[in-house]
Amino acid sequence: MCKDWSKIAVIDTENNSSHLYAHLGEYYVLNVSAPYTPERYIEAIKICEEAGSQVIIIDSLSHEWDGEGGLLEYHSQLVGNSFTNWSKLTPRHATLVQKILTSNCHVIATVRSKQEYVISEKNGKQVPEKIGMKAIQRDGLEYDFTIVFEIDIHHNATCTKDRTQLFPPNNLFKINTKTGEEIADWCKNSFPLQAELDTNKIYACKTLEELCDLYNKEPILHQFRDDFTQQATFLKNEKISTFN
Repeated sequence: MCKDWSKIAVIDTENNSSHLYAHLGEYYVLNVSAPYTPERYIEAIKICEEAGSQVIIIDSLSHEWDGEGGLLEYHSQLVGNSFTNWSKLTPRHATLVQKILTSNCHVIATVRSKQEYVISEKNGKQVPEKIGMKAIQRDGLEYDFTIVFEIDIHHNATCTKDRTQLFPPNNLFKINTKTGEEIADWCKNSFPLQAELDTNKIYACKTLEELCDLYNKEPILHQFRDDFTQQATFLKNEKISTFN
C-alpha cells in the first residue's frame, strides 16, 4: 500500500508475534501489553502517526474488547445494572473507533474469531448448532471499515464487505502485494477533491520550516512527494530539495 516497509508500523498485542514476519522487510513494531484499554490503543496509534507511518496494522483489536483489562473485563467488575453500565464503556470504545477512522494513515486491524453456535430444537431436544465464525469484538464493528476480509487457516481470504467494489463476494483468494496496490489506487483515485485539498496545503506553505512541519505531521500527504519537492524548490529559489 505504501511501497516502503519502513513506513509500516505494527501495534502488536499478540505476544510479539509480528516478529515472525521480520524476513519480509524492515517495518516497525510497537508492542502493547495489558491492560488493553481503548486509551492505550489510541495512544499507540498516535505514536505511530507521529513517527511518520503511512500504514498502521493493529494485531489484534480483539484484546480491547475481550483481553486483560479490556472492556468486557472492566464491565464485569462494575456494580449496579449491567445494561446501564454500558453507557460508561460505549463512549470509550467509540472514541477508539473514531480515532481509527480519522487517522491520516491506512489502518488495517485484525480480530480473532471463534465458532458461533445457536440452540436449535431437534427431536424435542435443545442442541447447539454451528452457524459460522464470529469476530471477537463488539457487534457491528465491521460496519465501520471500508473492506472486511475473512481469512481461514490456509490464508485464503473471502471478502465479506467491500465499499470499493474491488473484490467479488464469495471469491476465495490469497492476499498479496497486488491487493494492497489496488486498495491504495482506489483510495487515491476515489477522492480527487480531497487530493486537491491536500495538495493545496502543500502549496500554502510559505517557508521551508512550515513545509517540513506539514510533511512530518501529516504522513498521509507523503503520497504527494513530487508536490513537496516542487514547493521546496520554489521556496529555495530553484535549489532542489528532496524529501525522503
